[in-house]
Order: sequence, then structure tokens, then C-alpha cells
Amino acid sequence: MDAVFWIVLGVLLAVAEIFTTTLFLIMFAAGAFAAAGAAALGAPVALQALVFAVVSALSVALVRPVIKRHAMPALASGDQPFGVEAIEGSTAVVLEPVDAERGLVKIDGELWTARSYDATRSYAAGERVQVIKVRGATALVWQDEISTPGGLPEGER
Repeated sequence: MDAVFWIVLGVLLAVAEIFTTTLFLIMFAAGAFAAAGAAALGAPVALQALVFAVVSALSVALVRPVIKRHAMPALASGDQPFGVEAIEGSTAVVLEPVDAERGLVKIDGELWTARSYDATRSYAAGERVQVIKVRGATALVWQDEISTPGGLPEGER
């Protein structure tokens, strides 16, 4: 009967983790499953509680930091960014005027829908902009501080 209690508690904690995505409750679920194993082996309730506490604490202290480190964005961890992370921060050329509602830019040879990061700004075709953030399939852009406004690089004329 004790094992069933620990299994139900572990499942409840695992389901709760799905809604919080903090990687905290899942560590306690692991502790509950370990306590269920102890209960199945016939351990007394005090030992089951101790197993739950020790496994949960060790999981939070040792496993969670490793998982969080591997879940960090590539730029924060120093790894080579890929996908959307590689696009953020890159330079784009405006192909169709970009404002708060619509626009089209070329990023590394690919066409992207774009919106102005600052709703009060707009960019004309031919201007260079910087990709600040990507939301879905839309690049949020801001003026490129480094290049000259309105100028296309030689390779894109």
C-alpha cells in the first residue's frame, strides 16, 4: 500500500512539472519513485521518507544544475549557435519596406517576413538592419548601427 502512495505522488509531481517546466518538481518525483522502490522492498515508512528526502535533495543539488546547463541557449554557454539563435544578431537587407505591420528582409540569402522592433520606426527597401529577435517565422529588426544607412553591400546589388 505504501508503494502505491509513493507512485501516485511521483506521477502527480511529474504531471505538475509538465505545467511548470522548472525542472524542480520532477526531482521530487524521482524521490517519490525511489521511495516506492524502498516500500516495495519492505522498508519501514521512516526509511521510505528518508529515501524520498535524500534522493530528492541529491537530484535537486546534483542533477538539476547539469540539466539546466545543457538547456542554456548556445550563446550563453559559449557553443556555436544554430537555428533561430544563429539568426538573432545578424545583419539583413530590407527588400520590401518594413514597419510595425509588414516587411520582407533577406538574411544570409534567405527571405524572411519582418517587423520593426520599434513600432514607431520604418525601414525602406535597400536599408541594412539588424535582427534583434525572431518570433515564429518573423524577424524583428532594428537599424544596423554599423553599416551606412541605405547602402547595399557589393555582393547583394
